[in-house]
Amino acid sequence: MTAGMDHLRHLSRDDLLKLVEVYARNWLAHDGCWFLAAEERLGMDVAMELDTHAWRCFSPVEARRIMAAFGIAPGSGLAALERALKLRLYAAINPQVIEWTNEGALRLHMLECRVQQTRRHKGLPDFPCKSVGMVEYTEFARAIDPRIETVCIACPPDPVTDGYCTWEFCL
Repeated sequence: MTAGMDHLRHLSRDDLLKLVEVYARNWLAHDGCWFLAAEERLGMDVAMELDTHAWRCFSPVEARRIMAAFGIAPGSGLAALERALKLRLYAAINPQVIEWTNEGALRLHMLECRVQQTRRHKGLPDFPCKSVGMVEYTEFARAIDPRIETVCIACPPDPVTDGYCTWEFCL
């Protein structure tokens, strides 16, 4: 742990877990504030373009940092992706289920989504995140293992009946 985090050494396990959730919520709130400001000023199309670019940059960085911190070897397949997905910031605040299909693919179901819940609470339409999600999940998975292919099963603006979105990964 770096010297800048010495004050965290004295926190209990429960307080550290609470802090992870606070950090993840703050990160997502900042992302949402940024996006809403871009949408208000530049319109949805430009905001989506900027958001896509940001996720194209951020997703592999997040994956590589998780890999480095938790000893996940590059190119180690879907099992490594499963582990890394569980360690993402999203996983701390958006309940999700990860399962293996009979065909050996990995499937991620986002059961709750704070982005969509917040937009609905504010009276805004669902965020049409499928195109951004394709970049986000594809880049994250490829940073773990370049052989991994990402398929969107359902994500807004698609009608979503089982949670908020579903993604499938295969080699």
